[in-house]
Amino acid sequence: MGYLRIGGAALNQTPLDWEGNKKNILDAIFQAREQGVKILCLPELCITGYSCEDVFLSSWMYESAMNVLLEVVPNTEGIAVSIGLPVLIDGLRYNAACLVQDRNILGFTLKQFLANDGVHYETRWFTAWPAGKQTQVNAGQAWYPAGDVLYEVYGVKIGFEICEDAWRPQRPGIRHAQQGVQLILNPSASHFAFHKSAIRYGLVLGGSQRFDCAYVYADLLGNESGRMIYDGEVLVAYKGELIQRNDRLSFKLVNLVYADIDFGAGTAAQHALAADSRETTYEFWEATCLGLYDYLRKSRSKGFVLSLSGGADSSACAVMVYAMVKKGMEELGLATFVAQAQLNHLPWKSWLDLSLQEQIQHLMAELLVCAYQGTSNSSDQTLQSARELALSLGATFYQWEVDLQVKTTVQTIEKAIGRTLTWEQDDIALQNIQARTRAPFVWMLANIRQALLITTSNRSEGDVGYATMDGDTAGSIAPIAGVDKHFIRQWLLWAEKALSLPGLSYVNRLEPTAELRPLERTQTDEKDLMPYSVMVEIEKLAIRDRLKPVQVFQQLRTQSLEHESLLKQHIIKFFRLWSRNQWKRERIAPSFHLDEFNVDPRSWCRFPILSSGFETEIRELEQFH
Repeated sequence: MGYLRIGGAALNQTPLDWEGNKKNILDAIFQAREQGVKILCLPELCITGYSCEDVFLSSWMYESAMNVLLEVVPNTEGIAVSIGLPVLIDGLRYNAACLVQDRNILGFTLKQFLANDGVHYETRWFTAWPAGKQTQVNAGQAWYPAGDVLYEVYGVKIGFEICEDAWRPQRPGIRHAQQGVQLILNPSASHFAFHKSAIRYGLVLGGSQRFDCAYVYADLLGNESGRMIYDGEVLVAYKGELIQRNDRLSFKLVNLVYADIDFGAGTAAQHALAADSRETTYEFWEATCLGLYDYLRKSRSKGFVLSLSGGADSSACAVMVYAMVKKGMEELGLATFVAQAQLNHLPWKSWLDLSLQEQIQHLMAELLVCAYQGTSNSSDQTLQSARELALSLGATFYQWEVDLQVKTTVQTIEKAIGRTLTWEQDDIALQNIQARTRAPFVWMLANIRQALLITTSNRSEGDVGYATMDGDTAGSIAPIAGVDKHFIRQWLLWAEKALSLPGLSYVNRLEPTAELRPLERTQTDEKDLMPYSVMVEIEKLAIRDRLKPVQVFQQLRTQSLEHESLLKQHIIKFFRLWSRNQWKRERIAPSFHLDEFNVDPRSWCRFPILSSGFETEIRELEQFH
């Protein structure tokens, strides 16, 4: 046979963007054909986007998706392409991969296993196709085979595993191997999570070895619809060895790789590659950067506004915007970075002769506006921290005081209720009014600049409601709400050195504090709550593993985190605050899913707003010896 070039392309798609998605598909086909690729795998549901949610329940969208497919088909001369779309058969909805070759539709493979855990709700929209069965699908004026279909292209026998299909014990590849399949294509929409790539390697490389075949895996790329980030991983394996992979989390709209295999001789032209083994700290930086860039451009916003307190959370958000600009510029260059983000209102052409770092500084001044909003309870240390970080990043920095507005509100309420408010009696009210008073100012800045307001909530705050609704939670996007505070503090230490950001040295020397009580009361987050290192361990067992209080205690007491009596108190406090603050989690701004779990009820963890508050379970822990 000689060598046959096979490949996969990650695509950065947007739900229901028929023209934009079609353009990316065609660009991938054209790029692949120019490189001599003969068989190309594109991601799952790449015509519609994976995250169309309940629009998948609308019958009209299936006709629209089929129309786009029929517009793509004439552009497939000299190449075979797998294209993902939903199809309607006898009133039931299916997730399909259509294989097209030389301007002809060969058939539709229908997904057999639907993801329905964690962030996935596929069974709400689609029906699983039974193994070994076939039917027909109408496309245009003709009927084509559909279901559990095998194909032969360029003398190679091809089968499919569509994303979740490969994650199940009875994966279709087992039957494909028995039927002599030489190549398995896996179009996927597999969301990013820390360390997830290593699991995929096992599925792809392990599958290619177990089934004695070539295997091409192609994932979606980017922040498709707001919460999920897809890392756009493309892998080509042959008989247990990785022979090609791309760079994950790319800012490109199309990310193509390919490899050459002689199926007759059973050899690959490429040598085996090492796995992509990036650290969590590095993955967090890359994923959040891409998530912010796509959120910016797909929401058609003109930048970001941030209330920069000088503390860890807001500083991490500021660094992420800088890292977004730096990474995007290094990968795309100024002209493409601006064009993709629809930022042509900027005077970017006058920056073309400047150095890369100077271009980044100009972009930062336009794309990130930071405001330090002080009160009499704010310290000189946090002001210095905020100012030095903003200046080192090149962001526009403003500073003002909100004491007058706070005082006016307090006096108005005191007059209405006929008494003076005191810290002893009205602690929460006096803290919250400061946070809420700050929100209108930054919202106004965001509106003036047509920018996204960043809220700085982290996952630990979401756990226990340690945030002021309509105050520090105000915003359009919560980029760090998917990770815990302990992680953020460790990441900032890493970022100061790894990303060469000396401005973080001021932040990293400070102990986390809300600075809402008078300074003489020496308020700190951990004094208000518990050590963050303890909270994250409780969180993992209580939320991720869904254990009850006494079970959490039984597991953590062996770790010697703190005295057992104090550990009990902290577990009880966690469960009480968790159950009391679901209403806050329901209102947190859209956040990125980054870890193996999160507390966003929209994408991972649902909990009743009203409940008993674990009264029986807490009593069980209190009585446990």
